[in-house]
Amino acid sequence: MRFIKSLSLALTILAFALTNEPAEADDRPNVLLIVCDDLNDYIEPLGGHPQAQTSNIQRLFDSSVSFTEAYCNIPICNPSRASFATGLYPHTSQVFGFEKWTENEILSHSRTMMAHFSAHGYHSLGTGKIMHNADKQEWDEIGHPTDYGPFACDDNGKNLPHPNTPSPLRDDFGAIDGSFGPLYKLDLESGLFWRTGGWQKTRTLRYESGDNRDLTGDELNAQWAVEKLKYYAESPDEKPFFMGVGFVRPHTPLIVPQKYFDQFPIDEIELPEILDDDVEDTFKHTVTNEEVDRGKMIYESLIASYDGDRDLALRKFIQAYLASVASVDDLVGEILDAVDNSSLKDNTIIIFTSDHGWGMGEKNHLFKNSLWKESTRVPLSIRAPGVSQNGQTSDTPVTLVDLYPTLLDLCDLPSDTMKSEKGRPLDGHSLKPLLENPAAGHWDGPDAALTALYKWATYYDPAFQSYSLRSQDWLYIRYENEKEELYHTTEDPNEWNNLALNPEHVTQLETMRAQLLDRIPESIPQPIKSNEDWKDDYFKKNPGADANGDGNLSWAELKAHKEKAANAPPQNTSPPSERLQTEGVFSKNADGGIIFTKSNDGQVYYAIKEIGEQVTEHLDQTVTVNARVKPATSGKVMMMVYLVNVRLTKK
Repeated sequence: MRFIKSLSLALTILAFALTNEPAEADDRPNVLLIVCDDLNDYIEPLGGHPQAQTSNIQRLFDSSVSFTEAYCNIPICNPSRASFATGLYPHTSQVFGFEKWTENEILSHSRTMMAHFSAHGYHSLGTGKIMHNADKQEWDEIGHPTDYGPFACDDNGKNLPHPNTPSPLRDDFGAIDGSFGPLYKLDLESGLFWRTGGWQKTRTLRYESGDNRDLTGDELNAQWAVEKLKYYAESPDEKPFFMGVGFVRPHTPLIVPQKYFDQFPIDEIELPEILDDDVEDTFKHTVTNEEVDRGKMIYESLIASYDGDRDLALRKFIQAYLASVASVDDLVGEILDAVDNSSLKDNTIIIFTSDHGWGMGEKNHLFKNSLWKESTRVPLSIRAPGVSQNGQTSDTPVTLVDLYPTLLDLCDLPSDTMKSEKGRPLDGHSLKPLLENPAAGHWDGPDAALTALYKWATYYDPAFQSYSLRSQDWLYIRYENEKEELYHTTEDPNEWNNLALNPEHVTQLETMRAQLLDRIPESIPQPIKSNEDWKDDYFKKNPGADANGDGNLSWAELKAHKEKAANAPPQNTSPPSERLQTEGVFSKNADGGIIFTKSNDGQVYYAIKEIGEQVTEHLDQTVTVNARVKPATSGKVMMMVYLVNVRLTKK
């Protein structure tokens, strides 16, 4: 404790304290949150796969307290991230699916952890995928957007599965879930090129060799984070920071540089323990339409793609998954080096985790979104200088909803995170006692981890969802149709033997059933979308439908507007594109834009920005192009809309 040398200084400190603000910002620790996507326990510290190569993650866990029984609160992207970022269970917010969290009344009136830190003197900055939907308003500074690439792309601009991914998987699940393979130089004659980016904005990814290529999205995020960390290390007078770094891998498509695949020879890949017919005593299929049970469908499609050879199919997929994890491990190492080799080491809290896990064929499920261990277990390590007993582990069941209150506790920030009375107080509990004494297992949180299941639905009544409750020794699952599963996980770690129908375990079943029902709310009335609501929504999107201009849309006006729209000729129809394969010269026009002039007839084409960036090095040289062109929306000039490749013509 500092010694107060003067009355003046004492009064200054007292006056500052009375403002209910935290202590001097410079004294508070920085926070670095690293979040992976779809990362299960296939890392060295958790031993989920014996061949995982994650030495940097191991190094981080060795210098942290790690939680061997950490679980997500719902095993799918959007609701899981909305949950841990706001500290609220899905049943509290009623966000169980892919609705935008910013449009949810409870979440929009509750501060995310990054916004809360920003509101209390921290500089919040983030890059990559932290939350599922765009969250720029939550940060003071944003790096790169979410980037799911690389993708193979054709000359029509369509993302395709990796060229090596066989059918029917590639046809059934497309460029995301139906795609895995190494990043390598594509054959010029294939008509394909690599592209990367998010749903709205993409860029060509140049690849000549492993050492001569553009960076992937995850690599750009790591580079950005390292640069920011170096800046803060050299700027001790800056405010403390809250930094989020979101890596997309090992989310599909499992496409990373070839060198990572080379680390895992296909004929040496070890397979997980899978019990044939293990689904016979399970009930997930009873609440999921067989036609939309994505985990089952991907599993069966993958096996069919290798002529029914299940072992080969799983080896191919697991190789790509392990390669993707290894690629992320290298990036974690870069970030960890930036912290540990600087002044930040002793004053920066580092959290490493994932939004949920991923099943590898256990119970015929190759996906996330099940209540079994493979989907719900997540890596979790916390390094808090001066607090955490580094190198130790805790086997207390915890969940991601506990991260937010833990960080507030460690950084001495106010625990009230509601923007208004429409928000909700934090559901989780601080893990600080477990950081201070991991072996004791004493904390204020519950004895079992609570997880919900995502389903396709319009409205979500929390009382009628599927949940699991996981203690140190038991897993209890209660589906929305009241079907149950019970596993004694210390004796049955693979969760093969459902004891729910075994009369010898009725007491344990009833105990956990009561515990679960005590933790979830009773039925909450769901809003019914009335006909007037639908009409009002239509009016907002089509204000011109109000024919008499009285500010109200009548049913007659709505009907008339719809009929008029249905009978109107198509507007702004995109003209058909055609192939262009010819010699010509790229150059800059008077406006600084890139144009292409054909050698044979002098026809001029305008290049879109993406192409312009790609061909800068070929300006004023005769080249051969292979492109798609279409008429511009105005004028007769042709518009180059997509370029597959550019090569210098051999003379």
